[in-house]
Parts: sequence; structure tokens; C-alpha cells
Amino acid sequence: MQTLPLVLAGPILRKTNPHEVTLWLATSQPVDVTLSLQCDGLDASPVLTVNHRQIKSGDKLYFQLIHAIPESALPIEEWIGYDIVLIDAVSKQEHPIQSWAADLSYPGYTTPGFIIQKNIKQLLHGSCRKPHYCRQGDSPEESNTDGLALVDSLLERTPVKEWPAVLLLTGDQIYADDVAGPMLNAIHQVIQQLGLADEDIDDTVLEKHQSLHSSAPHYYERDRILPQREETKELHKQFFGGVKKPIFTSSTAQNHLITLSEVLAMYLLVWSPACWANIDLTCPNVIQDSAKRMRYEKEKQAIEAFKQPLKHVRRALAHLPTAMIFDDHDVTDDWNMTAAWEQSAYGHPLSKRIIGNALTAYLLCQGWGNAPEQFDDAMLSQLDQTLQSVGGQQHDNLIDQLLTFEQWHYEWPTHPPLIVLDTRTHRWRSERHPQRPSGLMDWQTLTDLQQALIDHKAVIMVSPAPIFGVKLIETVQRIFTFLGKPLVVDAENWMAHSGSAHTLMNLFRHPKTPHHFVILSGDVHYSFVYDIEVKGLQSSPHIWQITSSGLRNEFPKRLLDWFDRLNRWLYAPWSPLNIFTKRRGMWISPRKPDNASRGERLLNRSGIGLVTLDEEGKPIQIQQLTGKNKAIAFRQDPQERRFE
Repeated sequence: MQTLPLVLAGPILRKTNPHEVTLWLATSQPVDVTLSLQCDGLDASPVLTVNHRQIKSGDKLYFQLIHAIPESALPIEEWIGYDIVLIDAVSKQEHPIQSWAADLSYPGYTTPGFIIQKNIKQLLHGSCRKPHYCRQGDSPEESNTDGLALVDSLLERTPVKEWPAVLLLTGDQIYADDVAGPMLNAIHQVIQQLGLADEDIDDTVLEKHQSLHSSAPHYYERDRILPQREETKELHKQFFGGVKKPIFTSSTAQNHLITLSEVLAMYLLVWSPACWANIDLTCPNVIQDSAKRMRYEKEKQAIEAFKQPLKHVRRALAHLPTAMIFDDHDVTDDWNMTAAWEQSAYGHPLSKRIIGNALTAYLLCQGWGNAPEQFDDAMLSQLDQTLQSVGGQQHDNLIDQLLTFEQWHYEWPTHPPLIVLDTRTHRWRSERHPQRPSGLMDWQTLTDLQQALIDHKAVIMVSPAPIFGVKLIETVQRIFTFLGKPLVVDAENWMAHSGSAHTLMNLFRHPKTPHHFVILSGDVHYSFVYDIEVKGLQSSPHIWQITSSGLRNEFPKRLLDWFDRLNRWLYAPWSPLNIFTKRRGMWISPRKPDNASRGERLLNRSGIGLVTLDEEGKPIQIQQLTGKNKAIAFRQDPQERRFE
């Protein structure tokens, strides 16, 4: 019988400041928890009120949510070590962190720990971490960069007082809709090993409702699960057809995660090496088609490469306060993209369950740690009860509650303040034209955002999709939208909806808007930096659009090369095409990556963004850390400044 480690994933350090410490981990046994801190410069350990909630998710899976409040403020810019002692709920045996995570400590330290910075002097940010990504033409080993593993390398070689203040994961922390066959196989083995629940799915939804976790896993054919009846044709097109995009991605919904257990297992596998120890990735006999078996073997190489640096990923996440926000792939591709998509997806019980399951797992594994104060005991109790009766009415009730929940966005009290936007669940729908892309945020939410920004001198704002994107690509998206095919090219951008675009641009013109505006984004699978000013204002805010994407994903190289160069020609400063943009009235200055060839402004390298700020919150250095610890800086070019 296989022996499971006590800790399956984590600890991950989440919302942390002088007044609170938040930690997340997953264990294979029920435990009680004690947390202690050791602060340099203090004779005694801080007195803590530790709020601990244990949520059972399977026979051998327990999520531990730890939110500690110190009696007095924690010290600034001093090393704070932490020890999580896990106490066996039955034997009462104590397991200090050195006994179950000795490899998490950096040289010279006996426990993990963190630094609370007075000001954000540096930050790390990235998105789009696709486990089976492999650059076309490369072997898996050659394209095995994982931006999160690079964080560990940076921390190990940097004095702790010079560490970045925060790590921002700005979307697509998992790909629930684009899953390799070997990853789905691993997920099902984890489900069996941990005793996660099979999910009751009504026979009217699935024509073949054998267990999705074992006897009928539907490898590479989950897009065929829905019964082929007239009323489900539109759902097939909207929900499963949206990911087939010959221009922008090669994603596929053929292994789309469906059950709650599958999504929870995915989180364990992408954040920790622990569950991989007992996984056999041999191609299952149920996959008989030769082409699918060949595809499986190719994906297996990429997954084997993905596994290798997970111990480094785990160590990095244990040391930096980490903020997260969903984008579409955390749930499903093109999530809430159009009003028609919403009508189709939420009007069918299976697709609603798929979305709800991903959102439930997001709450447990990402959302709670961003802002524990926004998730009350009633909601967490309902979550706990749902996980005891997966597939029942309680499950559906929780999904209904999460689909109407309005507090996924949040703010951290850093300096400058960190404001993280939810651009997925507050959509400005095109009611008259439901097939057209919705605005990423509606009028009320944008108005609330403007109020939150008033009187701040500087702000760091996370928008999963860039606010100021590449205009040629946005134009291509607009053309497909005009032709009635927005899902073909993922036509989501801030400028796709005139109402949200104009409201957002007016926000930057507000007299009390922050003077320094750092916008951090991901989503697009390439990286770029724009310096932006508003023309006509005596004291225009200084805006920086900084996009880092992806942690482990890239854009098709030849296609991006063409887009990059054509964009500079078609939207050069003298181009009349600029008058058609919704962001006219802005000065835009694209930065040039180090060693870029003539005409290149977009960087197509997996990695993670590193931004250095001065005391006023202005970026003084913007870099993308890539494979082999190479840092590529984005340089200003005064000749590139253009008026739109």
C-alpha cells in the first residue's frame, strides 16, 4: 500500500502584512494546527490569535486555512520565520515544519519565513502557467522554463531584505479547459489515492454516466460527452467550440476538467511535487486510437519536464506573500465572454456544474487567501458541507451562491496600494447584441473602482487582460466580432466594448486619479511595456502598462513576429488608423526589450516579470526573467512616443 506524505501541497504564504499572516496547505490526515513566528530583533515570539479552519475534501485530503492576527504589529523589513506544527487529530503526535518540509528552508535558515516591506520596492508578476506547454520545434527539455521556479532561484541568490515584496499571479494559474492526457491520468490517480468523491451527474445530462474518474474517463473526447440533442447544439458551439482557435491558440477542450475532485487534484499537482511520487504516467489501455496514443506520449514528455522543478515552485510559494486572481482558463476558456455565451453555458446543467466546480475550487485554493475577511463563516461552512455531499442539492446551492458572489476583487494595504480587479464576473453585457463581447467591467464596478482610486498618489493595479494592448491584434479581434465570430479569436480586450472603454479612459482623466499608475497584466502569452500619458491634462497621470505572459506559455512565434512588425507600420505615429482607436488622446511609448531585432517590441519568452519601483511608486526598472536566470530589460526609446 502506498504511503502518502502528511503534507500534499503548501504551505503557500498568502495575504500577509504587519497585522495578519495567511497560510494555505493541504494534508492527507486531519490535524490540529499551531503557528508560531520568530522575528529578528524581538526577544519573544509575537502573540497570535490563530483562526484555523480545516475543510475535508476526501478520505485523505484536508485543506488547512490559517489566518493569524498578531496582538501587536509585526516588524517591518526584518526576517520573520514561521513554524507550522501539525498535530495528529487521533494520536496527538506533533509534527513541526522541519519534520515534514525540511527542504523548504533556504541556506542559513531553519524554517521558511518572509519579509514585510515598508514600501513595495520590487514585485514579481506573471500569468498563464500551462503544464504541457512545449515550444514548437523544441524538445520538452529545451522549452522547460517555469516562471515560478525562477522565483526560487532569485530568492536563493538575493539577501532576504532585498526580496521582492509580493508575488502576483494574474490569471490562468491552472488550465481547467486545456489538459494533457497524462495530466488527466495523473489527476484520476490522485483522486483514487486520496479517496476523493465521485460526483453524481444526472443521467439526463450524460448519456454515459459511468465514473469519469475510472471506468469511463473520456480521454481526448470530453467534448463529446453532452448528448447529441437539438437543444445542446448551441452549447457545444459556445462552450466546447470556443477553444478551437487557429489564430491565437491551439487549445482543446477534449480533456476539459468536469468534476470538483478533478479540479482540486489539479491544484495539488501544479503546486507541489508530493502527489507525483506515486503516479504512473503509462498510457492507459482505454486509449486505443493510435493517433491519440502518439499524442499522449508527446504530452507525457512535457509533463515529465513540468514535474522536475516543482520542489522549487513549492519553496518559492512558501516565502513570498502571494496574490492571485482568476482569468478564463482557471474556469473555462472564454468564460462570460458574451451575453450569448452566458445564456448557453448557465442554461445547461452540465456546463453550469463545470463552471461552478472550477469556481468552488478557486474559492478554496486561490480566492480565500487573497482576502480572508471577504469569506464569512457561513460561506466556508457551506463549502465544507458541499464537499461532504458532492453532487447533491447542497452542491448546486453553493454554485448558485458563487455565481452571484460580488467580492472576488480585493485590495491589499501595501505602499503603493495593490488593487486587483475581477474582470470576469462584473461584465458590461451587450444586451442588444448578445453575440458581441461584453465589457470586462460594468459601469457600476468601474465607478466603484474610481472611488477606490481617489486621493491615492500612486497605485499598483492588476488587470488580468492588458488595458492598453497591441492595436493590430485588437483590430483583428474586432473584425472577427463584426463577422459574428468573437469566440474564434478570443476577442476579449478592454476596447472591445465602447461603454467600458470610454468609462475606463475617463477614469484616467479624473482630476483626483493617482499620479502614478502601474498596471500589471498577463493573458496574452507575450510580454510588453508601454509608457502612457493623457494629452491635454496639465498634470497627466503617468501610466505604465506592464504585461508579463506567460509563466509557462508562449504565442506562436512566426505569427507574433508578423503582428509585431505590422503593428508598428500600421499604427505608426503618422498613421491615420490611429484616429479609429477608442484610446485616442493618449501618448503611447512602447519600450524595446534588450537585444530585440529591428521593429521588435513584443517579447515572446516564458518567464516572470520583475518590476523595481522608486519611493514614489514609479517603475525604474522593468524586466522579464527567463530561462537560465537571464533578465531581459525593457528600455525606453523617446523616438517611439506617439499620440493616439
